[in-house]
Amino acid sequence: MRILVLGIGNLLLGDEAVGVRIVEALEQRYRLPPHVEVLDGGTSGMELMEMMADRDHLIVADAVLTGAAPGSVAVLYDEEIPALFTRKVSPHQLGLSDVLMALRLTDEFPRRLTLVGVVPESLEPGIGLSTVVSQAIEPALAQVLLALQESGVVAEPKEVANADCD
Repeated sequence: MRILVLGIGNLLLGDEAVGVRIVEALEQRYRLPPHVEVLDGGTSGMELMEMMADRDHLIVADAVLTGAAPGSVAVLYDEEIPALFTRKVSPHQLGLSDVLMALRLTDEFPRRLTLVGVVPESLEPGIGLSTVVSQAIEPALAQVLLALQESGVVAEPKEVANADCD
């Protein structure tokens, strides 16, 4: 089984970075089996095609415009996802839509596709997430872990050093 958890986003456009921050949290806090890769895809588009090709499960974390309130977490599956990207949130999303279409054309489309999206509050230039989107990282990460679990993957929490030094 080949699984990829892909975080995409632009770190220079405020909440647009949320997908990258979600996969960073996953990598920092959990141990994953060798058949699960975690990748910060940044704003890459077609360059990601080879990494995304022929996956048993592709899980994408990203900022999405769904019409819901900022900080809302949306989870979409398979055919629901390309339709979402007809409304562009940011420059890289056209790239993701193109990659998914190209993978379909080359018969390398992932067997399962899950998008964990967070509705941004601000896409203005600047580094750092808004408070409402920062608070959405935990529920979004929980959805990524659930998607992994649905593919039979158990993410083991990494040991945290004991902060209680009385």
